Amino acid sequence: MRVGIVGTGLLGTAVGLNLLKKGHSVTVYNRTRSKTIPLEQNGAKVVGSPKKVSENSDIVFSIVKNADAVKKVAFGDDCIACGKHDDLIVCDMSTINPIQSKEIAQEFAKRGLSFLDTPVMGGPNVAITGELVMMVGGEKIMFEKCKSLFDDIANKVFYLGPNGTAHSVKLAMNLQIAMLALAISEGITLARGAKIEPETFLQILNSTYFKTGMSENKAYKMLEGDYNPTFTLANLRKDLDTINEAAKSFGLNLPMATKANQVYQDAEESGFGTMDYTAILEYLKNKAKL
Repeated sequence: MRVGIVGTGLLGTAVGLNLLKKGHSVTVYNRTRSKTIPLEQNGAKVVGSPKKVSENSDIVFSIVKNADAVKKVAFGDDCIACGKHDDLIVCDMSTINPIQSKEIAQEFAKRGLSFLDTPVMGGPNVAITGELVMMVGGEKIMFEKCKSLFDDIANKVFYLGPNGTAHSVKLAMNLQIAMLALAISEGITLARGAKIEPETFLQILNSTYFKTGMSENKAYKMLEGDYNPTFTLANLRKDLDTINEAAKSFGLNLPMATKANQVYQDAEESGFGTMDYTAILEYLKNKAKL
């Protein structure tokens, strides 16, 4: 299948490398061309605009920072929609407000194009092996056309309903990530303050019902001070902004999400933004001193 990717950051690159290994033709664009080099070296075609991507693809994924960036590559100069052709399907793998996702879907529909929300759970380490979890929103007939490709990207694919539904669940999932990182970080900090080895805390935690993939894996990297980013703290803070915006649009107030957003914002302003989101441990360790 001819697949296009607009946005070759950590996730976009990993998804592209996986699709190349599985025999798909991949065309890519990124504003910073140097970020396309790993894909080009593995057989991807690099082009100079989102329009060129869609002209050379049956399915195009946008994997960019936020809804404004999605709208720019979708409808701006030399955009994805500008490369319209019969049977082109556009998918968005970014993390954005579901209200804006619906608006983007409506604009594509006006231009005679189909649009699916396709956010995923899992970082580049599982994207490169096709083991993401994908959530899909949009017309079911379009989902079914893309299902075989989605199965090459993710080992679990959930069709959730109309446009916006997948991004709603994605935000709820990223809220779990933010809260789990905070809980593990303060648990480690409390154990250290009590002169207990944090490894002991994790061993006991992981012997209980309350263990998570984070406590069984990332937490040990946190103890070693390994914050090589698979998902940056700044990106998680951005997602918390979006979570709180979405909650308000649904007539909700999420007090813990609001508080978490402030904590991650403070951590970013303290210089931890480019590190992995689990570097929130270092920020909280510093704040814990009375």
